[in-house]
Amino acid sequence: MRVLVIGSGGREHAIIRKIAQSPLASAVYALPGNPGITEAICVPGDPMDNAATVRAALEHRIDFCVVTPDDPLANGLVDALEEAGVRCFGPGRLAARIESSKVFAKDLMRRYGIPTASYAAFEELDQALAYAAEQPLPLVIKADGLAKGKGVVIAGTREEARQALHAMMAQGAYGPGGGRVVIEEFLTGPEVSVLTLTDGRTLVPLVSAMDHKRALDGDLGANTGGMGAVAPNPFYTGDIARQCMDSIFLPTIRAMAAEGCPFAGCLFFGLILTPEGPKVLEYNARFGDPETQAVLQLLSSDLLTALAACREGSLTTEHVRLEAGYACCLVLASGGYPGHFDTGFPLTWEEGNAQLHFAGVREAGGQLVTAGGRVVGVTAAGASLQEAVDACYHQAERVHFTGKAYRRDIGRKALMGKETPWYTVSL
Repeated sequence: MRVLVIGSGGREHAIIRKIAQSPLASAVYALPGNPGITEAICVPGDPMDNAATVRAALEHRIDFCVVTPDDPLANGLVDALEEAGVRCFGPGRLAARIESSKVFAKDLMRRYGIPTASYAAFEELDQALAYAAEQPLPLVIKADGLAKGKGVVIAGTREEARQALHAMMAQGAYGPGGGRVVIEEFLTGPEVSVLTLTDGRTLVPLVSAMDHKRALDGDLGANTGGMGAVAPNPFYTGDIARQCMDSIFLPTIRAMAAEGCPFAGCLFFGLILTPEGPKVLEYNARFGDPETQAVLQLLSSDLLTALAACREGSLTTEHVRLEAGYACCLVLASGGYPGHFDTGFPLTWEEGNAQLHFAGVREAGGQLVTAGGRVVGVTAAGASLQEAVDACYHQAERVHFTGKAYRRDIGRKALMGKETPWYTVSL
């Protein structure tokens, strides 16, 4: 099987590395990929150009395409490829609205009784300001559309709420997606990321994870695309997993089917474990980054076989086998990320016990140089979470580039919690 993976980040590198191990894969391509992804043949191109991507897939005789980034999914790339006869893993444009429109997702949960924060949606700034002035603080304000994981503001004061609404709705700080907003109640509790595979009827969770979104230690600083992740999440117990399956996961899949846009692909559940029970913070219509890098460390079964089963409607629990253990991904970023940062610095490393998943890199003068905010993810597995975390930080010291920045507390909250042996959970 000739496989094409769409995207260029660390998530794609992790997926490609797993797919390349499959006996089903005769050749693996990435569009556009990056020069650090040596397990695939990189094909230049713009994933947002559906027609050009289809031409590239046909030119390289692609049998199966894995579409991972949010923008191409929202742009209908899966629909275009399938229409051209290229089988795909990933939802079509209508199903991808579960991520590309916060209003669609919140309305879906309201209609089908899926637990989430109370909310109101607005298209007019004056109405949003009036509503925000009357609600208890803090408030969560979300741009309706895609914003690279940064279109969420937690406003602790009325002035912060006013500024966030003006930035989104009047100043275009998050592009067209900010023209419509959702204002939510603020929920408290541990947050959990759960990536699931589904063919539209059957849903199989992968191991849970804990993301670290803020740029600085102690969950301070600006929101980023993710500075690290650990798996499993110790707060996600067997009882909670069963509750989520019954009250959130399966109801969501059934709701999408009932709405006439069945979801097949990777459905990511961003959850919060409140005193009233688990609730949905957000959906993603694809593998998360950097959770994927950690989670796939603990997948022992053939990833490509499972992805193909999602496309063919034949997914079973037998397609997902998980190893006992723990994993950690530590993101090494350019200094200043997610604000202004400089690039073009040579990147070198010494081999160690952790894997490197390259993201923001390019080739210059025959070597890799930095080319983005999140440069490389260091990922390791271990018999204990402490072992996995230690391996990542040890390897991080062996990766060198000017301005290297990373959090020093990835996994700390998980280590302070009770390490539940997730592999004993039976769903």
